[in-house]
Amino acid sequence: MIFHAATAQTATRTDVLLTEEMIDFVKSDFGNNLARNLNLVKVSSPLVVPDGTGINDDLNGIEKPVRFPVKSLDNTNAVIIQSLAKWKRIRLEYFNIGAGRGILTDMRALRPDEKLSPIHSLYVDQWDWEKHIRPDQRTLNYLKSTIEDIYKTFRETEEKLYRKYEWLVPQLPEKITFIHSEELLQQYPYLNPKQRENAIARVHGAVFIIGIGSKLSNGEPHDGRAPDYDDWSSVNEDGYYGLNGDIIFWNQTLDSAFEISSMGIRVDKSSMKRQLRLCGCQEREKLMFHSMLLNDQLPLSIGGGIGQSRLCMFFLRKSHIGEVQSSIWPDDIMTGAMENGLKLL
Repeated sequence: MIFHAATAQTATRTDVLLTEEMIDFVKSDFGNNLARNLNLVKVSSPLVVPDGTGINDDLNGIEKPVRFPVKSLDNTNAVIIQSLAKWKRIRLEYFNIGAGRGILTDMRALRPDEKLSPIHSLYVDQWDWEKHIRPDQRTLNYLKSTIEDIYKTFRETEEKLYRKYEWLVPQLPEKITFIHSEELLQQYPYLNPKQRENAIARVHGAVFIIGIGSKLSNGEPHDGRAPDYDDWSSVNEDGYYGLNGDIIFWNQTLDSAFEISSMGIRVDKSSMKRQLRLCGCQEREKLMFHSMLLNDQLPLSIGGGIGQSRLCMFFLRKSHIGEVQSSIWPDDIMTGAMENGLKLL
């Protein structure tokens, strides 16, 4: 049996409303600051896209989206988005966005294959952004400078939140640390990827792990990435593979590493063809998105998604994502939350 979080045992109205007030503050302030710091314009985004076009993301390549027929379209199938990485790039072209500018959207998605946990929900909300870049900006240095602008945005919102709610003392370090996934493997050779993230995040507080998707010296990738949006197979200036990565914070409330964002410089023609070949997905070249890229109809770009509920969890010191978003949960999670005094929304 499954319960909607809103029907569960509620906390005092004051506590829940205060949480909602703080969530609204974080989402409003961070979104506005991100648009300013990255030179982005806010645009609307879809909940569904046509099936079979290659627009929807398959994330790690195994997740299945919600699919359904649309009666008014002769029962043609549509899918609920899992992320907007490809759609945003098409939108850059549609809006004729010039190099140095980009778009920001308030993404809402469903990921039915997600394994539910205190940090994973069926419902996904992100600040999804994409920025047009020049060919000479497809570099590790440009990737790092963009991440530093995003990190500055995190710290700006954290400081404003502290001034408004003085018990939320800032946790983020002054600077974010960069490390490639191969360097991380060499530093902690006897740990698995998640353990390595815990180890490095505990030391530095905020890290960007570069190169997610390519195989490391142990024959395994740090984590999976679909082959057709982030560029994880090009050699960067440090001599390692990858122009993408994850922003990881050390979460003191959970006592663990905490992924906030997945992002990167997007594939160009050569890297997409290479990655499709490496993953055995060459048939995707015939899909609409892939054909557009191969025919030089899409701009070069950098982009990513920043978890809204994840960031609210981190800033508000919450230990369950259900405390900052409404979703559905199985009995055991609902019971565990109530037994631990957690007030799910």
